Amino acid sequence: MTRVFGDPVDVWVTDGRPVRFVWRERVYTVRRVLEHWVTTRDWWREQQPDAEVTGEREFWRVEASPDDEIGVYELRRDAATDTWMLSRVWD
Repeated sequence: MTRVFGDPVDVWVTDGRPVRFVWRERVYTVRRVLEHWVTTRDWWREQQPDAEVTGEREFWRVEASPDDEIGVYELRRDAATDTWMLSRVWD
């Protein structure tokens, strides 16, 4: 079962990969990258699309844990703003 979130997170990156992130004041260590993909923004669905923004989004599905319990988390990076968010969590 997945839960969808849209929470901003702080992410530490090494060699282009997330290695740690903070969510709800807890530090999660990435144990393993499960998937990585890049998509583009659905600019055609927007009322006033911005031609200057590339709209590229980078997704990382990772196994991570704040302690001994490992979970699966999906992190999303918006290339235009270089901001990260937690998209999904698997139970």
